[in-house]
Amino acid sequence: VQLQASGGGLVQAGGSLRLSCAGSGRTISRYVMGWFRQAPGKERESVATVNWSGGSTNYAGFVRGRFTISRDNAKKTVYLQMASLKPEDTAVYSCAASKYGSLSLLPSDYHYWGQGTLVTVSS
Repeated sequence: VQLQASGGGLVQAGGSLRLSCAGSGRTISRYVMGWFRQAPGKERESVATVNWSGGSTNYAGFVRGRFTISRDNAKKTVYLQMASLKPEDTAVYSCAASKYGSLSLLPSDYHYWGQGTLVTVSS
């Protein structure tokens, strides 16, 4: 499966953005999907994951209540709605697919990765 993230850009603190992750090739419906981010000079960290149906989600503690992950399997797309953005949310955001059934927040549990999209939050 090939993945491509989009929707990043420059936004002021307190603003919102919606990222999209479009899948091609195999259907993404069989995979747990996740969003991850990597800020300059920092390690990759998890943001959110969603199960195959979209009915279950898991979030990193620092985004809970501000970000929402969702998916539309018919469109082969996963979304990350981000609100109340902070300058520390500035990073390259990437999506990934996991063959495992759990809502893991570990990047090592993900098998397919897409190119990221840059989100810059100005203060």
